[in-house]
Amino acid sequence: MENKVLIFGHKSPDTDSVTSAIVMENLERKLGNENVKAVRTGEINKETKYVLNFLGLEEPELVETVEDGQEVILVDHNEATQSIGNIENAKVLKVVDHHSMNFIAPYQIYYRAEPVGCTQTVLYKMYKENDVEIDKNIATLMLSAIASDTLVLKSPTTTEADKKAVQELEKISGLDISTFGVDMLKAGTDISDFTPEQVINIDSKLFEQSNKRFRIAQVNTADLDSIFKNQAYFEQAINEDIEKENLDFYVFAATDIINSNSKIISLGNDAPVVEKAFGIPVDNHTAMLENVVSRKKQMLPPILNALNGDVNL
Repeated sequence: MENKVLIFGHKSPDTDSVTSAIVMENLERKLGNENVKAVRTGEINKETKYVLNFLGLEEPELVETVEDGQEVILVDHNEATQSIGNIENAKVLKVVDHHSMNFIAPYQIYYRAEPVGCTQTVLYKMYKENDVEIDKNIATLMLSAIASDTLVLKSPTTTEADKKAVQELEKISGLDISTFGVDMLKAGTDISDFTPEQVINIDSKLFEQSNKRFRIAQVNTADLDSIFKNQAYFEQAINEDIEKENLDFYVFAATDIINSNSKIISLGNDAPVVEKAFGIPVDNHTAMLENVVSRKKQMLPPILNALNGDVNL
């Protein structure tokens, strides 16, 4: 890496994670720091490939571990369990994120996290604050990530800041988020050539809370039936992950981008926590979560509340 400062998002990278690394590298260079390199920490999904192919950009280099003392910048995450291998050996210089904070450093760093729908919205503000031009490619990367994370501004995670950013980004990019964003989301729903193991790892995040280890995986679809006709195979892959990673439970959510609902598979010794968290019965390991599309705002919080004792387990 030629002693470059590495910029990367979380494992099982999504569109925000990958594009934020690229956009952050551009911002650093425009501000005079040439010694930076955007990389990825996992395989890129079809949605993100759609965006990169649209712009004719190459995928960032894959990096899975870092060496002692490696200087890094984290985007779209801050939890060690979601980061690159050996992250504890790295020196984190900056964090730019939009998730809840679960980060401690024994030294001063630049840390910026805002309660918005997408990390790119934070980066948009940073470009504006530093009077750095947002060109057409950067605007497209920003717009695509906001469309992805907010489901084209329909997710409850969407804020006025996201909407304001989109208005200008549409003008710069020449794209309509309602058209480009939906095309991008649909491109990401094609999992016909994926194995069950690949599907559950398209966008999977590991969490640790109240001495419990669990994953919430999410995949977008335009047809829930096409996912759940293979339920047995997904359950086999999930159970293998539970055993391999010593998980207490696992939630796999298929999110219907057309009707804005999610259907879940819940497995593991502590799977009943999901019933308590959402107040609904889980039948045959599955449940429909009406009007639930956001892992960050609608799935994770009630599960954490249940684990913390806010729900009578």
